[in-house]
Amino acid sequence: MMTMSRFACSLLIAAVAGGAIVPAAMAAVPPDFSGVWTFYPEPGKRAFGHEKLDLPFTPAGKLRSDEYQALVAPTSDNPGAHCLGSGMPEAMTFSGPYPMEIIQRPEQITVIYEAHTEVRRLYFKDKVIAPGDRVPGRGGYSTARWDGTSLIVATDTLKDQQDTLYPHSDQARITEVYHLETDAKGAKVLVNDWELTDPATYTKPVKGTKKWLFEPKGFLLPYECDEEGWLDHLEDLKNKTTSSKAYK
Repeated sequence: MMTMSRFACSLLIAAVAGGAIVPAAMAAVPPDFSGVWTFYPEPGKRAFGHEKLDLPFTPAGKLRSDEYQALVAPTSDNPGAHCLGSGMPEAMTFSGPYPMEIIQRPEQITVIYEAHTEVRRLYFKDKVIAPGDRVPGRGGYSTARWDGTSLIVATDTLKDQQDTLYPHSDQARITEVYHLETDAKGAKVLVNDWELTDPATYTKPVKGTKKWLFEPKGFLLPYECDEEGWLDHLEDLKNKTTSSKAYK
C-alpha cells in the first residue's frame, strides 16, 4: 500500500507540473473575507473624506456634471444630507471611518456598508441572473468569481447618476479585484484595486485603491435612508431655477 501511495503521489505531482486538471477538492480554497472591516489609516492620507479629484471627463460628461453642480451649489446640498446612499463606486470608496461587514457564502457574498446602510450582493455562478432580468440601481448588479486567492467583481446595470463623487452614465462598468495582505504590524488588511469605465462620461478608465483594516470586535450601527425625499428636493430646485429664469 505504501508503494501505491507514493506512486499515486508521484502521478499527482507530475500531472500538476504538466498542466493537467486537478480535482476540484484539491483546488485552492478561497480566503475568508467574513467579518467587520474599518478604515485603514495609511500615512499621508485622510481617513475620512476625499482628495480633490481630477476626473478625465469627456466634453459631454463635463457638461452634465457642471449642470448638476450648478443646480446644487447654491444650497450646498448633497444626497447624504437627505439620507440617500452614495451608490457605486462611492459607497465602496466613501466608507471612511464607517465600517462595513462582509458575510461570505459559496454562492453569494453580502457587503453591508454602515454609511446609509447600503447593501451589495456579489453573486457567483448559478446565482447570477441574465442581464435582461437585472434591475438598474445606484449600486448596480455585481457578479463575482475567484481567481486563486483574489476575488474579481464586475458591476453593471447602474443608473445614470450625477449626484456622486464619480458621476457616470448608465453605460458605466466597475471592475474590482480584492485580496488580503498583512501590514508591518501583522494586521489583516483587505485591498481593493478598482476601475470604472464609462465612455459616455470619461475619456479613460478611472482607477483607485481602497483598503480596510480587519476589526475582530467590530459591529455596525443603524443608519436610515430615504431616496424619495432627495429626489423630490432636486425637483423643487429645478422648478425654482426654471421659475427664476422665466422672470428675468
